[in-house]
Amino acid sequence: MGGHLNPMNVAEGAMNVPGVATFEHTIQETNVWLKELVELLHLENRHDAYSALRAVLHALRDRMTPAMAVHLGAQLPMLVRGLYYEGWHMAGKPTKDRTVQEFADHVAQQLPPRYPMDPLTVTKGVFRLLWQRLDPGESAKIIDHLPLPLRALWP
Repeated sequence: MGGHLNPMNVAEGAMNVPGVATFEHTIQETNVWLKELVELLHLENRHDAYSALRAVLHALRDRMTPAMAVHLGAQLPMLVRGLYYEGWHMAGKPTKDRTVQEFADHVAQQLPPRYPMDPLTVTKGVFRLLWQRLDPGESAKIIDHLPLPLRALWP
């Protein structure tokens, strides 16, 4: 028996490793964000919340300059940051979305087919979540870099 490891002891030891604790924390934090978005948008489940968060973050990221997009990414929980940067190409950014409808169309392109909510409502809900979760000064910097019509979508 001396040469065999007890799986429970290995698992407990892994939980004490700082990197694993950080990963566990970001999973918990991301679940809190998704739960809040479910409540804000009255969604059925966290999968719909994930789709909404991803679609709006991608549209927002693409609408900002690369420097501002990176600045926003630094404010997000590690796991949310990963979905934020997924598939990002800096070339051609920012997009020319200047109107609310153009931005909503960009969000709609990122949502799954037959998503249960319109992209404008989704955008407002995600922006409210960001407003509640991010530092107010950081949120103000993001908002200031958007065209005036898009600023009206924030709480």
